[in-house]
Amino acid sequence: MRFCSRCGFSMEGVMHLLAHGGMLPLYQPPGDGEKTISARRRGVKQGAMLMLLGALIVPIFGVMSAFAPGRLENVFAFFAAMSAIICFVGGPLRMLFAAIFEQGAPQQYQIPTQTSFAPPPIPAARVSALPPPSVNNTAPWRRPQTGEILAPPSVTDSTTKLLDKEPKPE
Repeated sequence: MRFCSRCGFSMEGVMHLLAHGGMLPLYQPPGDGEKTISARRRGVKQGAMLMLLGALIVPIFGVMSAFAPGRLENVFAFFAAMSAIICFVGGPLRMLFAAIFEQGAPQQYQIPTQTSFAPPPIPAARVSALPPPSVNNTAPWRRPQTGEILAPPSVTDSTTKLLDKEPKPE
């Protein structure tokens, strides 16, 4: 595998693009082209739909039991309780069963990794599309002298300091 000398980027995909004129070939999974869903994914979707259906049905039966007269109130309350049990317990159980026991997608439909692409053949006299590496002829980096940045003191500062000194006794 080749890598960029500056940033370490893998050049394998770039070489593949150059070999195909800048276009990536479209990956077609083997088979008849139909998109089939695995039994595991279908079971998880069924469980999720059952839970969402319960979030819709249980409140409807609850409202109907509140406004129903006489014996009908008990019937709607019973249906609300049963739908809550079936949907909110059965839905996660269906998803768990599908995740553990049902078959997943076949392995042949997985997208291949980058390592499956063969790099194009390299010609003997190859002209690089990348710019040549820059040559640094300067001296190695040294720490800047911060004393050079500081402005020299003014004339008044030095004369003021002279006034602070006491004259020598003679």
